[in-house]
Amino acid sequence: MRQIVETNFDFIWRSLRGLGVPASLADDAAQQVFWLASRKLDDIAVGSERSFLFATARGIAANVRRSQVRRQEDFDEDAIGRQVDRSPNPEQAAASNQARRHLERILDGMSEDLRTAFVLFELEGLTTSALAELLGIPMGTVASRLRRAREVFDRETALLQAESGGKP
Repeated sequence: MRQIVETNFDFIWRSLRGLGVPASLADDAAQQVFWLASRKLDDIAVGSERSFLFATARGIAANVRRSQVRRQEDFDEDAIGRQVDRSPNPEQAAASNQARRHLERILDGMSEDLRTAFVLFELEGLTTSALAELLGIPMGTVASRLRRAREVFDRETALLQAESGGKP
């Protein structure tokens, strides 16, 4: 189990963030993923560990998002970003924070299937064949989800730029 955690922790943590889990809850969510995996270790096929972990992370992320909506807590992601961001000047820090908020807003507007494909391909750099294997879907479905996710991304980016007076 230790090897599985060491090999996959960063990927699962980033995936959880990409799937909408706030940074303040990502460590706990990742711990839940690996705890569930440890309980099902005998059922996980050798070589399918990452697929199992990602499928589990998707479920955990959905649960976290639902509980966030129910609690309606307003996490100060900007304060977290300011603590982590070591940009050399305030303008760059503000631009980085705004870009992150815009990306989160766009991703929140996507269906889970589109968001998952977009995050894994565009942000995590997985190939389409790796996506198909990880998600257990045909390559054509991966291509379709990526195309639709990019359409949503482009449309929402244009709307955000229009709202901000044409600034990216």
